[in-house]
Amino acid sequence: MSPEAQPLASSSSHSALMISASFGGGHHQASSAVAQALAERVSLRLAQVDAVKMLTPAERALIVGVYGFWLRHLPAAYHAFYRWTDQPSEPRIVTSSFEWLGISGLRRELLAQRPELVVSTFPTSVALADTVRRREGLHFLNALVLTDYRVHHHWARPQADLILLPTESTRREMLAWGMAPERLAVTGLPVSLEVERLSQLGHAERRSALLAALNWDTDPPEPLILLSGGSGVYSAFDEVLSVLGNLGGRVRVLVVAGPHPPGVQRIGGAEIHHLGYRADFATLLAGSDLLVGKAGGMTVAETAALGVPLVVYRPIPGQEEHNAEYLLERGAAYWPRSPHELRRAVLSLLDPSGRAQTAAAARALGCPSAARQVAGELLARLGWEA
Repeated sequence: MSPEAQPLASSSSHSALMISASFGGGHHQASSAVAQALAERVSLRLAQVDAVKMLTPAERALIVGVYGFWLRHLPAAYHAFYRWTDQPSEPRIVTSSFEWLGISGLRRELLAQRPELVVSTFPTSVALADTVRRREGLHFLNALVLTDYRVHHHWARPQADLILLPTESTRREMLAWGMAPERLAVTGLPVSLEVERLSQLGHAERRSALLAALNWDTDPPEPLILLSGGSGVYSAFDEVLSVLGNLGGRVRVLVVAGPHPPGVQRIGGAEIHHLGYRADFATLLAGSDLLVGKAGGMTVAETAALGVPLVVYRPIPGQEEHNAEYLLERGAAYWPRSPHELRRAVLSLLDPSGRAQTAAAARALGCPSAARQVAGELLARLGWEA
């Protein structure tokens, strides 16, 4: 097994390969959630690989480097590329690249592990897996899990034997792209089994878990606001903190994966706890009063599953804007476009009645058991005993 492959379960008569991609953390999280749910149902030899690490150094420098540069310095360029490729007339040179970028690394993994099931949470991987499958005469179920709430053209992959979708609206979008209906299943976007467990707890239990995670002896009197930009590029931390310090009242802010070193800072009425990276993000989210951040697919799925109000601010152009629109249209989030609007949105959600209404709308969209539903669809297609 190569250094990129991470075993997730002990050997058994069945095997599966999970392929995600380190463009943000959502693809990895969805992949791990499905792996957890599969491992609960059947005895499997499971391994997980990162599609980015399977690229050659030159491919990685070009693709990851350009992506990061666009998000940091030219978001409008990324948005233009997103729109340009989201149409049937997308140049073949772009779509065909999915079938060979990183092929040597994935071929090595597939020949070494000979899985019966391949689950991708990134669209290019399912096309690449199909190329290797055809060239090497391999046999496996080639599945794709959509991790956004709108179907961009890149997600409409005819090479997939099964596409697992978050909503009925995304199923209709897949049909409009020409995908065969028998290859589509609506399951929800898979969140971790820990998120599912936390979704079943009451507010007091969730808050106690958060206090324990932070080693706080008492529940603070101030509202708790969680601020996170995910694991990707997010440049709005300081702008958001300035607004939260100027709400006209005291708040306590938990900053996860921010640009500042761990420590406590005060800005106006905000006591800010810079926490760095946290593996227990779900616990912090479940116990907070609201979340301010981007609108990655996993963020949307987790806040909906937990019924935590979300204030979307400065989302990545393209897919995150569509994710934000999905929530906004259903009353499950706020999407302010300026610091003034951000302040007003946060104040609205600090009001108990406004927060309760938005939380209920978010919860109505949530699917805490989505990972189990994905696992069930996969096992049913394979005919494996569960």
